[in-house]
Amino acid sequence: MSRAFVKEAEEGEAYEDLPDRPVSPHPNLVTPEGLAQIEAAFERWHDEHAAALEAEDKAEIAQTRRELRYWTARRATAELVPPQIRHDEVRFGSTVTIERGDGRQQSWRLVGEDEAEPAQGTLPYVAPLARALMGRSVGDQAAIGTETVTIVAIA
Repeated sequence: MSRAFVKEAEEGEAYEDLPDRPVSPHPNLVTPEGLAQIEAAFERWHDEHAAALEAEDKAEIAQTRRELRYWTARRATAELVPPQIRHDEVRFGSTVTIERGDGRQQSWRLVGEDEAEPAQGTLPYVAPLARALMGRSVGDQAAIGTETVTIVAIA
């Protein structure tokens, strides 16, 4: 196509599609809460995209289009893992409490990547700490970096 028929961006404008957000190579495991969060994010970005189109805001259209691509992909690949019934070993969705060598105890719930908020007590199941704990039982020890921790509870 001749460049004569392509609208040039005005000075300072560059509103082509933004590059995609990185998508994890790991399976997109989600808890029921995580699936609800993905659905809510998808709906939010869908609504914001519609508003950006209505306002003809090119920068916002590019941003919302990018987010919609991400959340559409995460929604399409989500693998719902039902809540755990047995708590005999650490699995996806478990809440695990460990005791460190200095006696401090910490608890995390192992969840999907998009729903993880370590400061809120949720850890992505692919994090090194989570991987070190998976499949272990109460009383088992796991090497976490340079220290060894003991699993004291699984819920």
